[in-house]
Amino acid sequence: MGKLFTKGRIALLIIFSVLIIDQIIKVWIKTHMYWHESRRVADWFYIYFTENNGMAFGIEVFGKLFLTSFRILAVAVIGWFLYKFVKQGMKTGFIICIALILTGALGNIIDSVFYGVLFNESTHAQIASFMPEGGGYAPFFYGKVVDMFYFPIIETNWPEWMPFIGGNHFIFFSPIFNFADAAISCGIIALLLFYSKYLNEAYHAVTKKS
Repeated sequence: MGKLFTKGRIALLIIFSVLIIDQIIKVWIKTHMYWHESRRVADWFYIYFTENNGMAFGIEVFGKLFLTSFRILAVAVIGWFLYKFVKQGMKTGFIICIALILTGALGNIIDSVFYGVLFNESTHAQIASFMPEGGGYAPFFYGKVVDMFYFPIIETNWPEWMPFIGGNHFIFFSPIFNFADAAISCGIIALLLFYSKYLNEAYHAVTKKS
């Protein structure tokens, strides 16, 4: 059993599983929902289809080509470190965290690089189709990242007596994200909670032997 579930195979299993789930969800959303269509699952959970040009949780900074190139470079670096961590026999939980971060970044890269070519535009009046006859909505590297998970856990107004923000509408948690974003966040949070001290040790162990 130990030989079956080696650290390298566990990393690959996570990479393929998360990537497949992420892309299945995104393709289904893209080809079954109108842009900004919302479907209520619970009072605190909605499937809300939107797209963004930026990084995780819809943050938009710098240009689109820069962001896509940055993602590709980041994945290459993280992938190299993951390979070294596996080769050096680092802790399994640590490897799982790195694999989650890598796969999340890779999932959003697929959107950015290929979705503009593979799908036509999603609008309020049109549901996108896969490989449309008229071509996609953007060239390679200019695709939009598909987001869909929305958790407005608390939705209320700030008390009137509060300075500056009194009476303003407040939503917690307002970002709309996808499965890849969740994988990145889970990997980073677990890394910081359980392997923050081990991270520096692992980095030096890999770089010294490289």
